[in-house]
Amino acid sequence: MPTLRIALSQVNPTVGDLAGNARLVRSWTRRAADAGAQLVAFPEMMLTGYPVEDLVFRRSFVAASQAALDRLATDLAADGLGDLPVVVGYLDADGPPQVSGDAQPGRGARNAAAVLHGGAVVATYFKHHLPNYGVFDEDRYFLPGDMLTVVRIGGVDVALTICEDLWQAGGPFAACRQAGVGLVVNINGSPYELNKDDIRLPLVRRRAAEAGAPIAYVNMIGGQDELVFEGDSMVVSADGELLARAPQFVEHLLVHDLDVPAAGETVAEGGRLADGIRVVRATVGDSLPPLSGPPATGGLIEPVADEAEVWQALVLGLRDYVNKNRFPSVVLGLSGGIDSAVVATLAVDALGPERVVGVSLPSQHSSEHSREDAADLAKRTGLDYRIEPIQPMVDTFLANMSLSGVAVENLQARVRGVILMALSNQEGHLVLTTGNKSELAVGYSTLYGDSVGGFNPVKDVWKTLIWRLATWRNADATRRGATPPIPESSIGKPPSAELSPGQLDSDTLPDYDVLDPILIGYVDGDLGRDGLVAAGHDPAIVDRVLRMVDTAEYKRRQSAPGTKISMKAFGRDRRLPITNRWREDG
Repeated sequence: MPTLRIALSQVNPTVGDLAGNARLVRSWTRRAADAGAQLVAFPEMMLTGYPVEDLVFRRSFVAASQAALDRLATDLAADGLGDLPVVVGYLDADGPPQVSGDAQPGRGARNAAAVLHGGAVVATYFKHHLPNYGVFDEDRYFLPGDMLTVVRIGGVDVALTICEDLWQAGGPFAACRQAGVGLVVNINGSPYELNKDDIRLPLVRRRAAEAGAPIAYVNMIGGQDELVFEGDSMVVSADGELLARAPQFVEHLLVHDLDVPAAGETVAEGGRLADGIRVVRATVGDSLPPLSGPPATGGLIEPVADEAEVWQALVLGLRDYVNKNRFPSVVLGLSGGIDSAVVATLAVDALGPERVVGVSLPSQHSSEHSREDAADLAKRTGLDYRIEPIQPMVDTFLANMSLSGVAVENLQARVRGVILMALSNQEGHLVLTTGNKSELAVGYSTLYGDSVGGFNPVKDVWKTLIWRLATWRNADATRRGATPPIPESSIGKPPSAELSPGQLDSDTLPDYDVLDPILIGYVDGDLGRDGLVAAGHDPAIVDRVLRMVDTAEYKRRQSAPGTKISMKAFGRDRRLPITNRWREDG
């Protein structure tokens, strides 16, 4: 049985940066070659980044992707890497976009993978299963492939598949068994969700059994707008044994020696397999080059606690949003409360304290302990701390307008938003907003006030999880011998917007321990009123909460993007009409 040394390049591409992404392929292919790899694979849509969304409809972009692929093949050969087969994802098309007037049946844009070797593109594969749920709209953009590409590499038959092909039974993986392949390479742009890694491994095992072959699964890392990709690349044997697994949220080259069966009798070129899939074959080399050095073992990374996993996702999502969009720094309001404390700490972890500005914006209702907590966090983290009192500006408004009650509360929030945006305009910072998912769900925010900002790192984080993250981050700092960044009083005190005397969140909302389970059932789980009541929630509280959620859709539609960590984030995942008279109480 031959031994194939495979390298899975878990890297961080940027959407639209074809030249930069090609450079990543070249540099990581060099690393793979130096490790003695005989096959190297990169993630889904590696050349273009993923997802490219409506860039698919620009023929100039499709042509640039195709040209970049050909150029990459030539450059790899010029780098002295032409003998190493490279699997890379890219955007292809075999016809005009389906939305154009000259569209052709069965032809259009393709989510594709290619094998580069000897300075040329020697094989291509088009993604078969196109996801059209959650954050995915691939039926909008692509046409499905109807082929199974099998590349014979030194006497081993290697099949190509892409992401969603793995998540559906039948199709390419059933065809792999019929074709008798020795290895399935699956390239991915699989976004992160909490505990998705626990789902992914059993899934890969099921597909390995279905294909009757080991699977080399490579996933990208990095942030792309609301999405973050965590890697978690792996190699699983045909009988389901986890042989190697990469770490999450970091670039990593996983190199592993895999025993694979030699190619035997095969289905002929053009033969039809499961689901009408036809076989397309190519050959790369007559034999594998000899392995060099000691055996390569990719290693097994142990899973981390949920809070550590979420924290890494939020840090990476924020860092890449700031850096890929070329913002020099960020600014946020530091209230002394738990939400702004967590966002400030995430920002410092992502960017360093020298790129984070925290602004205390006290009013006459800001408590002394909140001011002290904000200053204490700034001292602990080392961020740039400033104080801009808002009361003189609020008083000027009130001297010229007759306002009372909630209007005065919202005025304070909006003055704070004006100050933060002024600092953004003057100094070039990206404004971070700090509203958590619970607040967004029930509309507990002020439009153009505390909701102002270009990015919200905790948009998809429930309030109860905010507390868990803060506690974990402090404990992690203590474990490492570092200073806990978040003051304990910010974690322990009752939450308050401090916009009126003695105000607490609980004046307006149920306690978060009661509120969050209802919201999770309604928002993430799509439970209706009856389902929530059957789950044990108080009917009166359910009715109250659902009314708040349903009437706040217009606010959420205007909220800043933020990193997705749950199964259903506001925005790309959950799309409801603003004008909507349906209510769960009938």
